[in-house]
This record gives sequence, structure tokens and C-alpha cells, in this order.
Amino acid sequence: MLCAYNGTALRSVLPPLLISQFILGALGNGLALWIFCFHLKPWKSSTVLLFNLAVADFLLILVLPFRANYYLSGLEWHFGSSFCNVCLFMLAMNRSGSSFFLMAIALDRYMRVVHPHHPVNFISLSKAMCGVAVLWLLAISMSAHIFTLKHSNHTYCQSLSLPETELPGNLTWLKFAFLFSFYMPFVVILYCTVGITSHLRGRQIAQHAKIKNALRFLVVVFALFVFCFLPSNISQVVMWYGISKAVHTLSESEVCELMEELTTAFTFTICLTYLNSVLDPLVYYFSSPAIKNVCRRALRLPQDQEKADNAEKKVRRTAGASPTHSCFHCQSKKVTAPTLDS
Repeated sequence: MLCAYNGTALRSVLPPLLISQFILGALGNGLALWIFCFHLKPWKSSTVLLFNLAVADFLLILVLPFRANYYLSGLEWHFGSSFCNVCLFMLAMNRSGSSFFLMAIALDRYMRVVHPHHPVNFISLSKAMCGVAVLWLLAISMSAHIFTLKHSNHTYCQSLSLPETELPGNLTWLKFAFLFSFYMPFVVILYCTVGITSHLRGRQIAQHAKIKNALRFLVVVFALFVFCFLPSNISQVVMWYGISKAVHTLSESEVCELMEELTTAFTFTICLTYLNSVLDPLVYYFSSPAIKNVCRRALRLPQDQEKADNAEKKVRRTAGASPTHSCFHCQSKKVTAPTLDS
């Protein structure tokens, strides 16, 4: 059964929202990429993760003007069926890529706090890039099915929600890919956040400023991830369940009416996932003092040098007084714990 989707409620809301996200996201991620490429050297393994997160966000942002035009035109796609699938692929791939890189960043921070002497904290840049390549391949493989979509109405350009979109035998994979790209990173980020909290609870090391900042940073990552990605996943599950149940209990006109409402709700919540690409520059800014200082210097903002000097003096006093209390200031000549700075 195919239903004609009007999307009337979204035509006045989504275009300005998407254009705003495009402008803010392009500025924020463009600035981040410029800092990574020209002002932040040498790179570390954590820097590689942050850089690729910025790339994924920037590529997603580039597609938003086409989506804004689509909704502004009353669900009329003017750029051809092939480019429609390219845009849908870019949105899905980079949405998945953003969630996977946020997961990797959380896991990296967890390992540096809870297992500071683990060999994974000392991997070379080449190995870090190989790990990033695996994440990109995973994101691509989870989204490649979009190129198999065939649109019965060539003016429509949707993948997950529109009833006019025909899915040739891959609906099960479509559901799995959408849910997996959220719930696997969600479980990992939640585990890392709880793990760091449990590890630091009641320990003197928790008083260290850098460790407290690491925990605060991870909480911000978790909150941002849940705020941007959870609503669309909930609305998608509700839509799948509601439609599958309605098909057997309601008339065709009632099913189409319900589908209109659920699709509108899902389309609005999916825009929150694009908001993630706008907010991720805050993750870069607060990820480490090095990136923060470079960003403030690039924007000609004053440096809080006195605060940095006081923090450094406190670190040295703590290390000199009780070096065994913190694995981040080990005095051993054989093993040096990795820094939390990116």
C-alpha cells in the first residue's frame, strides 16, 4: 500500500531550521578543520578521531541546503533521482559516522583515565588512521543500501519515512542499520561514562583537575549524543510499530492519516541529528586545553594564562607530594602515562 505524503506541517518549519544548521555548522566545523590542519601540531591519536568527526559533520552539513530546498518546494525534488540517493547516502553515512566517532572518542577518554598504561593509549598515528578507516567503512556499509532505493514518485526524496518510497526487499537491513548505528555507540558511551565515574569515586585522583575535566567532557558527549540521536530513534521505532499494527486494524485511509502524522514527527526529530553536527564544535573546544587555546588565539580572544599557570603549579605540587596517588604523573623512567590532552 502506498500513501501520498503531504508534509504540510513541515514546509514552513524545516527550511529555516536546516539553513540555520547549515550556516552554523559550516562555520563551526570549517573553523575546526582549519585549526586541525594548520594550527594543531603535532597530532595525536585522539586528534585523528576529532578531525574525522569534524569531516563527517562537515560533509553532512553540505547536503542540508538541498534538503531545505526540497521542503521549501513542497516535497518537490528538482535534482534527479540519482543525486537524491547520493544526498540520502551522505546524510545517513555521516550521521552514522558522527555517532561512531563520538563512541571512539568516549572510549579513548575512558582508556586514558581507567587504563592509562594500556598499549592502546600509545598507538602510532598510522595505526590510529587504520582504526579510523575501519569506522568509515562501517559507516559506509551501514548506509550503502540507500543506493538500491527506487522512488515510484520522482519528486519524492526520502529513505526511511515516506510511504511512496519502495524498498526492494531490504527493509530488515534498513531497520537494523538505523538502530545499530545508534544503540551500539549509545551503550559504549554510557559504559565509558559510568566506568569513569565508578573508577574515580572515592579516590584521591578524582580531585585532579584534568581527570575531573575528562569526566565532565564525557558527560557532555553523552548528553549531546542522547539529545541529538535518541528522539529520532524513538520516533522511528514508534512509526514502524504503529504502522505495522495499524495495517491490520485500520482502513487504508486511516492508515495513511496515521502514517502522515508519524512521518511528520520522525522528519522533525531527524533534524535533531543534524543539530549534532552544529554542536560538535563544542566537543572539539572543550576536548583539551591545546585545542581551546588554539581556537581562542585564532579568534583573537584573550588567553587565561594565569589560570593555566596556577593549574600547572598545582599539578607539580601534587606530583611532588604523592606521585603514587595518580597514574597520570608517574615518576617511573620505564612507563609514562599518556596525557589527556588531544
